[in-house]
Amino acid sequence: MTSTEPVIIGALSPSRAGDYMTCPLLYRFRVIDQLPERPSQAAVRGTVVHAVLERLYDLPAPRRSVRAALELLEPQWQRLLADEPAYAQMFADEAEQAEWLAQARGMLERYFTLEDPTRLEPAERELYVEAVLDGGLMLRGYVDRLDVAPTGEVRVVDYKTGSAPTRDFEAKALFQMKFYALVLWRLRGEVPRLLQLVYLGGSGEVLRYAPDEADLLATERKVRALWEAIERSLRSGEWRARRSRLCDWCDHQALCPEFGGTPPPVPDRQPGDTVRSSRRAATDEL
Repeated sequence: MTSTEPVIIGALSPSRAGDYMTCPLLYRFRVIDQLPERPSQAAVRGTVVHAVLERLYDLPAPRRSVRAALELLEPQWQRLLADEPAYAQMFADEAEQAEWLAQARGMLERYFTLEDPTRLEPAERELYVEAVLDGGLMLRGYVDRLDVAPTGEVRVVDYKTGSAPTRDFEAKALFQMKFYALVLWRLRGEVPRLLQLVYLGGSGEVLRYAPDEADLLATERKVRALWEAIERSLRSGEWRARRSRLCDWCDHQALCPEFGGTPPPVPDRQPGDTVRSSRRAATDEL
C-alpha cells in the first residue's frame, strides 16, 4: 500500500446495505456473526441462470440462440454442484430437481423475449467495481453487464430471476442500480446513461431508469446515513429486529426476539463489511 491510498473505514455492497435496511439484526447475523444459512432453491437457480447468461456472450453473436442458452444450463449446474455438493440436498427427489431445472429453462427462454443477444456486444460482464467516498467508506459490488454505446454512453444491466416489483416497490429495486451507478460515476467521472433491470420471473419485464447527478448525490447521502446507522449499532451493540414479510424466508428465526428467540452475544470481532482497515485488508465477501 502506498501513502496515497486512502484508509478504509468500512465497506458496503448493495446486498449488505439492503440487509441493514430490511433488518439490522439480519445484517448482524450475516456480517458480524457470519451465521451459516441454508442454500435456497431460488437463490441457487439465480446463480445458475446468471452463469448461463454470462457465458452466452462468449459465443459469436449469430450463435446466441435459445437452444445455445439451454445447452449451457446443465453444464453450469453441474459446475456449481461440483463446487458446492451440498446444493444437491435442496431437493427432496429427482422430480423436484427436474422441476427446478425446468423453471430455469423457462427463465432463459423468457430472456430472449426481452432482449436480442445477437445485437449486443457487452463491454463488461460480471464486472467488479469499487470506489472510496470521502471519509473512507468503500462501495463495491458486481455489475452483471455493462454496455457501452459507440458514442460512449453507458448502460448498467442487472438480471433478476424474480418477478418485476409493483410500483410501490420500484424504488427499493432501483436502489441497487443507483448504488452501482454511483460507484461508476465516482470511478469514471460520468453518470451512466441508463439503468436496466431485466426480470426473468413471472411474465418477464424490463425496468429502465435514466439517472442524473441529483439522483446519485441523493443515493450517496443515503449510503452515508446508512453507514452512520451501522456504526451506531457497532458502538452500542444494539441490532434491532424489524419484522416483515421477508421473515418467512429467514433462517434465523430461532435466534430472533420477534419469534421468541435470543441472539447470541455479539462477537468481539468486526469482520466482513464492517472492517476498519487499510484497503489491502478490506477483502471481505460481498
